[in-house]
Amino acid sequence: MQGEEMSEQRTADAVYMGIDVSKSVLDVHLHPQGESLRFANDRHGLRALRRRLAGLRVALVVMEPTGPWHKAVHHSLDEAGYPVALVNPYRSRKFADALGRLAKTDRIDARVLALYGALLEPRITPPARPGLNQLGALVAARRATIGDRTALRNRLAANPGGLVRRQLQARLAMVDRHLKRLEAEIAAHIQKMPELERANRLLLSIPGVGKVAAMTLVADMPELGQCSRQQIAALAGVAPMNWDSGTLRGRRIIKGGRAHVRNTLYMAAVAASRCNPDLRAFYQRLIQNGKKPKLALTAVMRKLIIIANTLIAENRTWEPIKP
Repeated sequence: MQGEEMSEQRTADAVYMGIDVSKSVLDVHLHPQGESLRFANDRHGLRALRRRLAGLRVALVVMEPTGPWHKAVHHSLDEAGYPVALVNPYRSRKFADALGRLAKTDRIDARVLALYGALLEPRITPPARPGLNQLGALVAARRATIGDRTALRNRLAANPGGLVRRQLQARLAMVDRHLKRLEAEIAAHIQKMPELERANRLLLSIPGVGKVAAMTLVADMPELGQCSRQQIAALAGVAPMNWDSGTLRGRRIIKGGRAHVRNTLYMAAVAASRCNPDLRAFYQRLIQNGKKPKLALTAVMRKLIIIANTLIAENRTWEPIKP
């Protein structure tokens, strides 16, 4: 039924809207009217935007994710009944290059996004639940704090002593306290939401997946349990992509996906290739067949995310494969 509704909307009078989002301003373009507008990125601006859209047959709104700045716009338009698609900024830039739009301004970007929606019809992106947004912010803050701690440790190792060393030690102790507080808040937040708690518990049942990997997947891969194995591997950036042309059969590579999820999966795969009986046997079999260790670990990463997707979809904990 949703497909029928969308096909009815995408008629001759359908309007495609592109929004270039910044911290304080929304640059809007309506296609095919060719109308460019600007609104404040606050509740007053969003109300004015919805008033302008009243009476228009909006087939699709296209935006790029911009950290925290697009979320209020996304929720506001979704609540008003407008379909919104979030597109990868890299892809929209390549689309602009293909159109010959070499110049880049906020107004041009809004027009490109409107054309992207009209010509490519990207998938509608439902807004994340408020609780999941908060969890994602906490996990991102933890990731940044880990980076701060690593930088401080490196600077501490390079300073022999004196005031600078004492100050670095004090800052490092403060960062450690912040990290513990963030981890406690993340754990409490997951416990408060039954769906997140269930997903976290199922992920922790997989040998090799620790609390950091589980919290990252819960926060940054909300699609777990709702996608096919091919889709979830592509979202995580561990799906092998063809690289062929004519008679050439190139080496398969992984490309795209969510970098921080892929980094977390790599560390989990290293642990799983040692302590998970099924994945250890899988890894060793690949090595014996001539695969390089890095390629074998990538295959373990792909297995891990597919296992996680399956367990959450079927609502069951991990069990070893019976011989």
